[in-house]
Amino acid sequence: MTPLEVVVAVAILLGLVGIVVPLLPGVLLVGAAILVWAIDTGGRTAWVVLGVALAVILIGAVLKYVLPGRRLQDSGVPTVTIWTGAGLGVIGFFVIPVVGLFLGFVLGVYLAERARVGDAARTSTTAALRAVGLSILIELTSGVLAAAAWVVGVTAT
Repeated sequence: MTPLEVVVAVAILLGLVGIVVPLLPGVLLVGAAILVWAIDTGGRTAWVVLGVALAVILIGAVLKYVLPGRRLQDSGVPTVTIWTGAGLGVIGFFVIPVVGLFLGFVLGVYLAERARVGDAARTSTTAALRAVGLSILIELTSGVLAAAAWVVGVTAT
């Protein structure tokens, strides 16, 4: 492995950690690291690997928002509740840097549902927790698949 490939591998690893601990820009870091490697390596194989990695990341980004949102709506959580959770999630991100996004989202959903349905808010909050978990799982899967494409590319070049 070249020194640049070691740096790219570390950046990819940090990106994967950033997906689970939202302190780093997760898949953006993974994609940027693979782009740097493709530019440095050059050749058809490197560019195909980059294309595959970016396609996987893009598909993951779309699924990350579509599937959990659909599951929340299917469970009866209204859109205003989701937006309330998202708003408190953003505030939580700045108040508690590492986990505030998730805590704020769940708290926002709970408070909005508590105001809407009273004691039955627990069901909505559970659905919100599952949606957050699904979102993280989808993003992590796309990051790992992009990293796997890079590993194949490094092996092939």
